[in-house]
Amino acid sequence: MSFVAADEMRRWYGRVLDLWLARTETPSRLVLERSGVKLRDYGKEGNGPSLLIIPAPIKKPYIWDLTPEASAVLACLNARFRVYVLEWREMPPDGPDDGLAVYVNELILECAKAIGEPAVVIGHSLGGTFATIFASLHPERVRALILLEAPLSFSGDFGAITKLIRIVPTSEALRKVSAYPGTMLNALSLAASPESFLWWRWRDRILSAGDPSSLRTHLLVERWTLDEHAMPSALFADVVDLYREDRFMRGKLRIEGQAAEPVNVTMPVLAVVDPDSDVVPPRSVMPFLDALPDRNWTLLHYDGDIGVALRHVGVLVGRNAHRILWPAILAWTRKIAGHVQPS
Repeated sequence: MSFVAADEMRRWYGRVLDLWLARTETPSRLVLERSGVKLRDYGKEGNGPSLLIIPAPIKKPYIWDLTPEASAVLACLNARFRVYVLEWREMPPDGPDDGLAVYVNELILECAKAIGEPAVVIGHSLGGTFATIFASLHPERVRALILLEAPLSFSGDFGAITKLIRIVPTSEALRKVSAYPGTMLNALSLAASPESFLWWRWRDRILSAGDPSSLRTHLLVERWTLDEHAMPSALFADVVDLYREDRFMRGKLRIEGQAAEPVNVTMPVLAVVDPDSDVVPPRSVMPFLDALPDRNWTLLHYDGDIGVALRHVGVLVGRNAHRILWPAILAWTRKIAGHVQPS
């Protein structure tokens, strides 16, 4: 069976699961739609400073709004922020083979312009990497930057990502393929870290079995993993080069002639790391924070949850994350944005 056919089977299975595992998403309105991206507005006029959420580019964004009890979108709305979510659109097989420059500059920039004011930009995982590169290119459009387990430094043996880079071919060979199906990307992740992407998931399923709420969240996350997008070959190759050569941290990343590097990130930064993560260990984040020109950063730790299926997304959906971590994230954001929450 081809990876493309496997993707179709995964999506079919996901639609079957939706018949009995329905989720409720927060209402939104579409404010921008073009090839490659949509922008959704979840707030109302006068709701306070704007937040732009940037998911990973191979995932659907509803992991940020999984259930009312496990919704980062709702947490931000309840804190009186105006919330926008960037939704990456899967390119058709005959569509443009866009690379990193289009994603981090053109597409995110269009969304930022549609918001109209400098926004607090929030990114998770590779979405956080993209958010950081965008912030270095357009600091005037970023009020503050929040990074949730976002890898940025790759100069050493930094967990599953560096293991993954070792097993993929050169970028020249990667560009010869039209696109990389989600099933293939999932297989590469599994090869890089079976502990994180296989054994931890089964352990979490067992530990969640006695708690209906935890089990439901676990199953919804498992359902979400079936919705991976194919990644254009140019983007995949560019990301591999970004990681393999540590281009951003070494000041060697240029986007349409402009340097993208930590010294350009001049806004306040909040980073959340998981000390036990194999996917994005703290040592893949700390060198970036230490390189910021004004050292205007805050670091928070996420200590894990039961019922999240993938620990890497626990920061978005975990019970402890919403009980302990998100109040701290939002308090920092209110302070930075100069926004006082009404009593």
